[in-house]
Amino acid sequence: MRPVPAPAALFRLLGVWVSALALATACGGSGGGEHESERLPGAPTGVTAAAGSATSVHVMWNAMALSAGISRYEVYRGTTKIEEVPASRHMVDITGLKPSTRYVFTVRARDSEGRRGPRSREVRATTPAAVAADRSAPSRPGRLRGRTAGSRAVQLSWDASTDDRDVASYDIHQGPTKIHSVGGGQTAAVVTGLRPGTRYSFTVRARDAADNVSSAAGPLRLTTTGSGTDDGRATAPTRFEATTRRADGAYHLDLAWVPPRTDGVVTEYQVHLDGRPATSLVFGGSAPRDRATYGFYLGREAGVTHRVRIRAKLPDGTWGGFSAERTVTTGVKPRP
Repeated sequence: MRPVPAPAALFRLLGVWVSALALATACGGSGGGEHESERLPGAPTGVTAAAGSATSVHVMWNAMALSAGISRYEVYRGTTKIEEVPASRHMVDITGLKPSTRYVFTVRARDSEGRRGPRSREVRATTPAAVAADRSAPSRPGRLRGRTAGSRAVQLSWDASTDDRDVASYDIHQGPTKIHSVGGGQTAAVVTGLRPGTRYSFTVRARDAADNVSSAAGPLRLTTTGSGTDDGRATAPTRFEATTRRADGAYHLDLAWVPPRTDGVVTEYQVHLDGRPATSLVFGGSAPRDRATYGFYLGREAGVTHRVRIRAKLPDGTWGGFSAERTVTTGVKPRP
């Protein structure tokens, strides 16, 4: 049996293989087509769709990195482009829809040179039935409260509204501008993408299926921390656990955590090992909401101690705070 290469040797072999592949591609007869496709924007992640009323759906997605050169996002209903927003936005309300109808949405990014990337995964939303002659607005949401979550986010909560039918959604406003929407069964939200050291004013309104809107709860005024260097603990993964195990003659690190509460879906995380980035992981269309797990190779030597922590990329494209740091030692059972 041939010996298994050491990790460093594996990386060297992989690097040679990647370099050879790149050289072959550059010298091939594709006429540059493959290089052209490599420059396309990626597909947006974390796309969700939720009905806001009988005639509207709130679509949101994770902002892409500024380095990707994104200039616009395009939103499609089926195969038809229905909305286009600047790169600074990553949510939109689709209006003028039919009640009791199921819709399919996708999002794609466009860069500053007009190149479009692939579409995101499909997401579906069904508008509720319209209620004839419903002119009664929901009651005003009660006890709007919140707190800053570092320099770029706030956490808001409120008491539920009542309606003679049902509350379909809650609209969150920053000053005069609607910035977010959550389902009628939800009474909390996290707003990200804010600026450090800035005072904001938030209000919340309830909406029913007939698009009747309540009076506003609030305003609630909050000021984000000023330095932009806070630890961001309120946007960090919680209940972070790290253990090691031995398998196939080597040690592996197993991680588990609860994703941070955000105004969208967290799909990307970065693991730091011994103070340095060790690996990044990106979940696909079914990113975990309640409990996430991940494991990777550490090495063959017992008695090696490591420090590990993790952070999430928030839906607005910025990094959240780090989790608590854990210490593990290969070959040693953790203390209960």
